[in-house]
Amino acid sequence: MLEKQMKSKILVINGPNLNLLGRREPEIYGAATLETIIKNMQDKAAELNLELDTFQSNHEGVIVDAIQEATKNNYAFIIINPGAFSHYSIAIRDAIAAIPIPVIEVHLSNIFRREHFRSNSVIAPVSIGQIVGFKAEGYILALEAAYRILNNKE
Repeated sequence: MLEKQMKSKILVINGPNLNLLGRREPEIYGAATLETIIKNMQDKAAELNLELDTFQSNHEGVIVDAIQEATKNNYAFIIINPGAFSHYSIAIRDAIAAIPIPVIEVHLSNIFRREHFRSNSVIAPVSIGQIVGFKAEGYILALEAAYRILNNKE
């Protein structure tokens, strides 16, 4: 008898102000709402046979808690858009460094083409990669990358 293969669990974390997507500076971040981005990710996850959990918080400590709990909750991968926390949150950086789960950092805008302070990410050195500048499509690219890495199709 063949065992049914378990779905890999992916956690998607969205940081501050991402709940305002679609209304907040669409010329920079695009017109897609966070709800639309999540729906598109859920559709792609189903296609890839991945289980997807998502959440958004404007609070640094809540994000740290979620990262710390990810191992206990058997997540195989984390995709994170830390928003402004990318540039200064040592707490989020240290939480990522403390877990064995690979992380991809996503940004809707190209942080390297914007204000100088945005080009520095304290999250990047503890992530396996960064996807920037592709607006909502960046999340799908991150999900596909996670799938390929989890299935050794790098």
